[in-house]
Amino acid sequence: MIKKETIDRIVETALIEEVVGDFVQLKKRGTSMIGLCPFHNEKSPSFNVSPSKGIYKCFGCGKGGDSISFVMEHEKYAYPEALKYLAQKYNIEIEESEITPEYQAQVDRRESLYIITNYAAKFFETTMWGSPSGQTIGLSYFRERGFRDDIIKKFELGYSPDEWTALQDKAIADGYRPEFLEETGLSVKNDSGKVYDRFRGRVMFPIHNFTGRIIGFGGRTLKTDKNVPKYVNSPQSDIYNKSNVLYGLFQAKKAIRDVDNCYLVEGYADVLSVHQAGVENVVAASGTSLTPEHVRIMARVTKNVTILFDGDAAGIKASLRGLDMILEEGLNAKVVLFPEGHDPDSYIQKLGSAAFKTHIELHQQDFIFFKTQILLKEATNDPIKKAAVIRDIIESIAKIPDAIKASVFVRECSALLNVEERILIAELNNIKLTKAKKVYNATRSPQPDSPLPDSPQLDSPLPDSPLPDSPLPAAIEPDSPQPEARSPITDEYQERELIRVLISYGDQLVNWDGMTDTYIGPYIITNLSDISFNDKLCERIITYYHDELDKGIMPTEKTLIQHPDKELKDLVISLISSPYMLSANWYDMHHINVPDEKVNLKATIMGAIFHLKKKKIATMIATKQKQLQADNSNEQELQLMKEYLQLKEVEKYISNYLGSVIIK
Repeated sequence: MIKKETIDRIVETALIEEVVGDFVQLKKRGTSMIGLCPFHNEKSPSFNVSPSKGIYKCFGCGKGGDSISFVMEHEKYAYPEALKYLAQKYNIEIEESEITPEYQAQVDRRESLYIITNYAAKFFETTMWGSPSGQTIGLSYFRERGFRDDIIKKFELGYSPDEWTALQDKAIADGYRPEFLEETGLSVKNDSGKVYDRFRGRVMFPIHNFTGRIIGFGGRTLKTDKNVPKYVNSPQSDIYNKSNVLYGLFQAKKAIRDVDNCYLVEGYADVLSVHQAGVENVVAASGTSLTPEHVRIMARVTKNVTILFDGDAAGIKASLRGLDMILEEGLNAKVVLFPEGHDPDSYIQKLGSAAFKTHIELHQQDFIFFKTQILLKEATNDPIKKAAVIRDIIESIAKIPDAIKASVFVRECSALLNVEERILIAELNNIKLTKAKKVYNATRSPQPDSPLPDSPQLDSPLPDSPLPDSPLPAAIEPDSPQPEARSPITDEYQERELIRVLISYGDQLVNWDGMTDTYIGPYIITNLSDISFNDKLCERIITYYHDELDKGIMPTEKTLIQHPDKELKDLVISLISSPYMLSANWYDMHHINVPDEKVNLKATIMGAIFHLKKKKIATMIATKQKQLQADNSNEQELQLMKEYLQLKEVEKYISNYLGSVIIK
């Protein structure tokens, strides 16, 4: 177990903007930072990072937390592993107490898969560098391909012996469980029950996740037998999903951010060659064609993608059909085409890194223009084919979310296609309208066995109203008629607003009467002694706060953010996070001074307390009204009226303090 002192040091050292910044491209906005959420698909950033509070919050999907919870959520790490990741990032030595057999038995199964894949990678690497067959077959292959030793070591390349059970036998002998070898696909069981190594006799390309942990492998055969597949990849597992992993991203992510561009190539060897040429911002899809998840991963680190195509015409045409998803995610897509018979790897090997860089600079072009030229060549002078090309190009432009960018492409393509711009715009609008109708119909289609109502119905109650559910007693009933239906009075907003104020300012010391220094937290807790909370989470925070004060401990915003109760912690982060930022233009340009709640903390605190009490009083008044409408004896009627009038006096006092006006 990791010692508490070490955990405290990790928590104190880890900066939320640095931790999140390793995974998400962040831009400064006021005192906060924003970016695209890594936990759900979005085109407009709603992911907010607050360096001052040490938290992140997505106002799209609702996820939030601190540095540790971000690593746990993003990498699917257990708590100890998230701590170890942050400790390694900040060069903090981990101090652990002795791991007991009981604790070892509780190690997460998922972590066991990480352990076995890392073990296998070391086995393949050691075999290649340390065994005769590894050196003469595996290492010789990589060197003959022109890869330097530093690149081979940087990507942790290796060799799997051409033996049926070499890895399996060594792993089991070292105490690893065979079921984990099978779950990660390192071992395969055939129909007869025989288990053998999947990657035997292959050079190995370990696949890393975003943080550098090995999650799978690609293995290339060195045999010429056409019946043997050239490449074999790890199957899907709990730690490896080829649809959302980019090969080389771990090694490339810093360079991608530095140059604000990502080169996308086809295979493992292309990544290695381009990287070795000094162009490190390069990745490849991991054993599959490009997926929307791949594009979203790239979108988190850059808005610019350059696809490096080889000269295979058939392959280019097949790839074009899938690359529209890059445009759909709002990325700027460029294309570089290499001469026929060359891919990035072979071009570098033949002409060198300088020629490679020059070729990219001279031959890159926007994806839309590239696609237009490729399809026009195929259409030749056939008007039917040309019409299909025009529609295909406009469909690609329609996927671009930026209207200005789309209009520029329409204008440029008008000249390339020799078609009037107004015709292209009309077709573009038709495509967008058709898509909008499909989305609309999909969202309004009734569920099975649920016919549409004859007339429109409200899906939710009317907005909350300050008026009570039932009419006031006849003696003080308002002159104007009241609506027949009112939503039930709810205290949620006021309760949560008070909790927000308590969390934000509870540990601050103030002097409101000029005589006594007072902590805001205990002051609020004292003023809530006569109030019960309907929101159970808010009530738990009040209880926790009260219990800590009884122990002589002053809770702070930080201690609540790090609270072990996840529900409570999530509420705290939601309450102290805001998707809005006050622009300086309000004063600088419009000379409108918007008051800061911290300038007059007394008004902020008392306002929160009295707004909640006003809401509670309104609920009590509504209850008395209903009781007065029931059949009561004269004595009961007088007592209820007395209590009702007392509540109205309290309401009037609170309203006067808040500056509200009660007419009746």
